Amino acid sequence: MTGADYLLPFRTKLRSMRTESFGADPAGARMERIRRSPHFVDGAFQNPVGARTRPSGSTVEFAKIYFHKEQRARRTPTGTVPVHATTLADLATPPASGLRLTWMGHSSVLAEIDGRRILFDPVWGERCSPFPFAGPKRLHPAPLPLAALGSVDVVVISHDHYDHLDLPTIRALAGTDTVFAVPLGVGAHLERWGVPPNRLRELDWNETATVAGISLTATPARHFCGRGLRNQQHTLWASWAVTGPEHRIYHSGDTGYFPGFRDIGAEHGPFDATMIQIGAYSEYWPDIHMTPAEGMRAHLDLQGGRPHGVLLPIHWGTFNLAPHAWAEPGEWTRDAGEEAGQTVAFPRPGEPFEPAGKLPTAAWWRGVSQPIAHPWRRPRGAESVSETSRGDMDLAGER
Repeated sequence: MTGADYLLPFRTKLRSMRTESFGADPAGARMERIRRSPHFVDGAFQNPVGARTRPSGSTVEFAKIYFHKEQRARRTPTGTVPVHATTLADLATPPASGLRLTWMGHSSVLAEIDGRRILFDPVWGERCSPFPFAGPKRLHPAPLPLAALGSVDVVVISHDHYDHLDLPTIRALAGTDTVFAVPLGVGAHLERWGVPPNRLRELDWNETATVAGISLTATPARHFCGRGLRNQQHTLWASWAVTGPEHRIYHSGDTGYFPGFRDIGAEHGPFDATMIQIGAYSEYWPDIHMTPAEGMRAHLDLQGGRPHGVLLPIHWGTFNLAPHAWAEPGEWTRDAGEEAGQTVAFPRPGEPFEPAGKLPTAAWWRGVSQPIAHPWRRPRGAESVSETSRGDMDLAGER
C-alpha cells in the first residue's frame, strides 16, 4: 500500500475490498422502486414487528460459549451424516400425488408441485461465506451434484445471507433457462453474477409472480439482510407462499416468530406442506430466528390454528451457525410435533418424500450425535400444544 492510498475516501477503500461474492448494491431504477416500497422507511427495509438484528448480551460471554472446546464438540456430528444415497434415481419418477419435497440440507429444498420444479434457497457451496478459505463449512456433502438435478422451472431465494444465496450455485444456475423469484433488491446481486434481468421476478411483500402456472407470493418475514461490510438494509427478506393448480406449500426462509403467520395462512393457506426454519436459534438473537417450539407455533398459525399438512424442518444439520447442539433442533421439533399432534417429516438430506404418502420419521441424527438434553419437555399432565396454540403460550415450556 502506498502513501497515496491513505488519501482515498473510506467508502472507496471498502468497495475495493469487496470481492464478487459480496454481490452488488441496488441502484438506479431498482433503488427507486425500493424507495417506493411501503416497507422501506427512513432509508431501510423494516420488519413487520420490531426486531433486534444484532446479537444481544455480552460479546465476550458469547465468544466464550461459542469457542469453548466442549461446546464446539456439541455443535458437530460425531460421525458421517447419513446422506440419502439414491436421490437421483428417486427423482427420475414423477411424484404420484403431484407433490414431492426433497430436503438437500439447510434451507435448500426441491419442491415438485403439480408438474413443476421449484428450488428454494439452493446452496451447493462448501462454505457459507464470502471467502473460500473461511466461514462455516458444510457438515455433509450435497446429496447430488447440482448439474445432475435436471431442469428447474423456478429458483426461489428468501434473502441474501450467505447460507441462502450462494455465488457458485447461482453462477451455475444462471447458465440454465430457470426463472429466479427473489425479494426486492436481491436482483442486484444476481445480475452481477450473470442472471439476465428478463429472468428475474423481483417482488415486494404481498406481490405475486406466476411462472409456468405456479403462483409465487413473497410474504412477510422477521429477519434482516446484508452481505457486505456496510449493512444498509436495502435488500428485502421474505417467506414464500407457492400455489399450484392442486397444491399449496410454504417456505419460511429465515424469520423470528411474529403474529403475521396467521395472516399469511388466512390469505394463502392452508398448506399441504410447510418448510419451517427451526435451527440456528439463540437467546442472543431471539427476534430473527425461531426455536423449534416457535417454528411449530408458526406452522399451526399458518394452518388456521390446528394441526394440518406436513411440517418439514429446515435450516439445521448442514452448517454450524449457533451455540445449540447440532442435533437439538431435530430432537426438539420431534417433541414439539408429538405434543401438538402435528405430522412432521424427518428426511435424511436428499431423501424425497410425498406429503400425501409414507413419510420419513426416523430420528436418523441419533446415530451420529452426542446425547441431547431435553430441557423443553413438559411435565406429565401438562396441557397439550394443540389445546393452547391459539394463545400466547411459549411452546418450549420452561427452558
